[in-house]
Amino acid sequence: MELYILKSSACLLVLFSFYKFFLEKESIHTFKRFYLLGSIVVSILIPWITFISYTALPETFSNAFVIENIGANASETEVTTSHLSSILWTLYGIGVAIFSYKFFRNITNLVIKIRQNPKLKLGHITNVLLSKEVTPHTFFSYIFLNKQRFESNEIPNEVLLHEKMHAIQKHSIDVLFIEFIQVIFWFNPLVWLYKSSIKLNHEFLADQGAIA
Repeated sequence: MELYILKSSACLLVLFSFYKFFLEKESIHTFKRFYLLGSIVVSILIPWITFISYTALPETFSNAFVIENIGANASETEVTTSHLSSILWTLYGIGVAIFSYKFFRNITNLVIKIRQNPKLKLGHITNVLLSKEVTPHTFFSYIFLNKQRFESNEIPNEVLLHEKMHAIQKHSIDVLFIEFIQVIFWFNPLVWLYKSSIKLNHEFLADQGAIA
């Protein structure tokens, strides 16, 4: 497992470094969207690819020597490794439990907001009108807005169009994907950097779509 983490982290680092140095400042936002998502998928899959080669041992190789050395150190090594492995897996499990709770809590809260608040459907987009003050945000085809400000036309059309672009371009799929990856790899800071870059690129895409 440790080797897999090292390999996947190395892939993430190389691909993310390429993004930061050569792609981040470019205006090819659609390509960047799929590059970031694809980089994560590739970094997860590549470490599973193994190449096996066989090497013949010299005839003079002493099996007795190998068995003797293994027997002398095996028991002590196994005990130490077992304790360390148990501690690490326990910490990992706690982290996964915490981030899983946050992940499902956030989705549940969004679903509750959709069900318990008045809605205004405009084509394929549904505005969810909330009584409390809220920054406009989108979840799939639902745009969450403050009811009073929306009805009094205080929300600029540019903001509404921006959020509409998030819905049309289905950015919520990307967010759910990276949030799920974060649940599994919560300990890896590179995943957090990817999450930040993906969301920032979404803003550029929405602005680009609104201007067009």
